[in-house]
Amino acid sequence: MLRMVMNSSYADDGRDGDTLREECGVFGIWGHPDASAITALGMHALQHRGQEAAGIVSFDGGRFHSERRLGLVGDTFSDRHVIERLPGHAAIGHVRYATTGGTILRNVQPLFAELEQGGFAVAHNGNLTNGLSLRKQLIRDGAIYQSTSDTEVVLHLVACSRKPRFIDRFVDGLRQLEGAYSLVGLTNKKLIGARDPLGIRPLVIGELDGRFILASETCALDIIGARFVREVENGEVVVISDEGIESHKPFPPIQERPCIFEAVYFARPDSIMKGISVYERRKRMGAELAAEAPANADVVVPVPDSGVPAALGYAHASGIPFELGIIRNHYIGRTFIQPTQSVRELGVRMKHSANRSVVNGKSIVLLDDSIVRGTTSVKIVKMMREAGAREVHFRISSPPIRYPDYYGIDTPQKDNLLAATHSLEEMRDFIGCDSLAFLSVDGIYRAMGHPEGRDPLRPQFTDHCFTGDYPTGLTDQAGDGGKQQLSLLAEAG
Repeated sequence: MLRMVMNSSYADDGRDGDTLREECGVFGIWGHPDASAITALGMHALQHRGQEAAGIVSFDGGRFHSERRLGLVGDTFSDRHVIERLPGHAAIGHVRYATTGGTILRNVQPLFAELEQGGFAVAHNGNLTNGLSLRKQLIRDGAIYQSTSDTEVVLHLVACSRKPRFIDRFVDGLRQLEGAYSLVGLTNKKLIGARDPLGIRPLVIGELDGRFILASETCALDIIGARFVREVENGEVVVISDEGIESHKPFPPIQERPCIFEAVYFARPDSIMKGISVYERRKRMGAELAAEAPANADVVVPVPDSGVPAALGYAHASGIPFELGIIRNHYIGRTFIQPTQSVRELGVRMKHSANRSVVNGKSIVLLDDSIVRGTTSVKIVKMMREAGAREVHFRISSPPIRYPDYYGIDTPQKDNLLAATHSLEEMRDFIGCDSLAFLSVDGIYRAMGHPEGRDPLRPQFTDHCFTGDYPTGLTDQAGDGGKQQLSLLAEAG
């Protein structure tokens, strides 16, 4: 699931590896005659969570059917002939990213296996921080792996369990996992959803015409006209069947700590988290940033599209006019050939163009959601200056990213994170802006609805990228195991 960026160039989209990417989105439905078609629509809504590969497994009451392809959902699943090859009343789907190496078909999910009690398909969002250790032990015990994905560990753990009921086997497998996971699983009798004990990755329950749905975000419910029921709780396992929905709580209750980057960047702005729209939370981040880091400027300019809500919040709080000083081209492909370094350096202009009439002669506040390596920020600031901006005050609506992620985000290693290796003034000089400021950790907590800020004894979110506070064990990162895991994951597709 997790693909760690080592030295990738992202030449296909011109971003030079300077962006964060969520690895996956999951969707499942039980008891609907058009299960696969609905799953494909839900996957369309979750496309922002993964754009390299997509797959669906369906069950028709007698047989399982699988279609797994590289590329966008619309490249495959808009074809009615493909959907016709996925008959049945139940289906699960998955979209994923691959960020280094090539995506390979054997890693595309959902994964499927025939177990003692019948077929079992599973799709996973997140990353298992003991996946490599479990994998090595399972292979020593005779397991035969078909992929390099840590998700396959789940199949083997369920297969090896000696519990009598399938749900007990599933829970038995979960008890051995470490890290972050939101899972959807499909058997011949059940649709299963699960979140890790901290609830790091999201999963929600919806209802359409009396049939229950599982999805990574509420936007996937909206596209099919489904009703939001509730979030799957941290550490909860839900089982959906013809008898309805039942909840299992196999883990001791602990305070949830969802990933704060879902609100900062990954979730679609129209999704709802804890009853509040992601869009409103991002606007609040911008407003907090305006209070913490004011600037004497003529216009507020977002880096589209992810910087737009925060820029609106900053503009409203500061009283500085909001303007679209950068225009994003939404129609670039992912196969553009960049044969020389000089052409590659122009890649950012494929995606972003300066709106000269807005920035020429102006002092601007440039708003973005995060800085990773900083290479794209350099190009954006340079673009603004070339368009005539008199001053560029760069504001970031999240804290500095100083630590890598091991829970399903493709952050670089620490040495490649700009904020981990540079002081604020060194970052400002590297980027070439007149001033640079980030939202504080307490500020982002206030924007998330915690006016007292971050409680260091009981943090409400998984925020390790900012603080270094990893909420789970990192078994595979200990000693050489971490290097082995990164090498293994770099092969995965």
